[in-house]
Amino acid sequence: MLVKNITVLGSGVMGHGIAQVSATAGYNVVLRDIKQEFLDKAMEKIKWSLDKLVSKEKISKEKADSIFSRIVPIVDLKEAVKNAEMIIEVVPEIMELKKKVYAELDAVAGPDVIFASNTSTLPITEIANTTSRPEKFIGIHFFNPPQLMKLVEIIPGEKTTQAITDLTQEYVKSVNKQAVLCRKDVPGFIINRLFIPMVHEACYAQNRTNATLEEIDSAVKFKLGFPMGIFELADFTGMDVIHKATVEMHLRDKKVINPHPTIQKMFDEKKLGQKSGEGYYKYSDDKYERVALSAELAEKFNPIQLVANILNNAAWLITNGASDISEIEKAAQLGLGLRKPLFETAKEIGIKNIVDELNRLEKEHGEFYKPDPLLISML
Repeated sequence: MLVKNITVLGSGVMGHGIAQVSATAGYNVVLRDIKQEFLDKAMEKIKWSLDKLVSKEKISKEKADSIFSRIVPIVDLKEAVKNAEMIIEVVPEIMELKKKVYAELDAVAGPDVIFASNTSTLPITEIANTTSRPEKFIGIHFFNPPQLMKLVEIIPGEKTTQAITDLTQEYVKSVNKQAVLCRKDVPGFIINRLFIPMVHEACYAQNRTNATLEEIDSAVKFKLGFPMGIFELADFTGMDVIHKATVEMHLRDKKVINPHPTIQKMFDEKKLGQKSGEGYYKYSDDKYERVALSAELAEKFNPIQLVANILNNAAWLITNGASDISEIEKAAQLGLGLRKPLFETAKEIGIKNIVDELNRLEKEHGEFYKPDPLLISML
């Protein structure tokens, strides 16, 4: 099975980015949206992005023109999927909307067409089961922006065939990205399972220790090897995204996340982070300003509670057969920008210290903190 023709459904930031990387790799791409004006805007952005690569001498003008010509914008759904062999769906993260889209899609797409959803949190199996082809349905989670981010999570549903998983991995490789396979359709997949609970945990850590945001962020950056602090990363990601992921993950598994009320409150107050000018920190304009973090400030906060949280979730993924250490490390490096492997940091801090911390937290704050059997086995 070889794929040459791809239809991307949805032309927002992720959609037009996926269309661009696919066309760059030589695929024929149809970009579909519900209004012509959305498509015009998306094509302008692709043109701008390609022109930028030409001005930086990364590609020639001829190459840029050839990539651009391989992307055809179409509003009519039936027309858009006529020649498709794979459809990558990038509509907003609303389950009812996704199901509605797939019902329409199922009626017009040929029986052999592969359906791939770019969801970051919604259950693949549940969406797949609303279609007539759950065995040809797969999760393909690109990171934002797709033109720059190297990581793609691949998530087979319960009925996805091995052939479709293999083909999707080949496609990801062909568009010059690195795939990590989440072997089971678990809440949050790999990256969000590590990242989203950690944002909530950082809020709890602040309440329990009275540390400042800058002290916690400095420790996360300088002691744990993150590219920025956890609150800074949350502001960068957007509280709307974090809130949505929190709701979806918690709905499916109460043990994955211990929701802190601050996240809901910030979302309700439209303090969405950098995009709204205020989140955990305040931002004065559109330019991204870095928060002043330092190794000195890092010394004022012990991040063991945060390490315990992220490691317990990593261990859960392994215990439940969704991933393994090397895939988790690859995902954390490419998706979270970690400069130091998670399990290396854990060994430096000491697995015993981490398990002791989880036991202490469980005793004081409940079963959410119960150490995963894998961590206990590593003692």
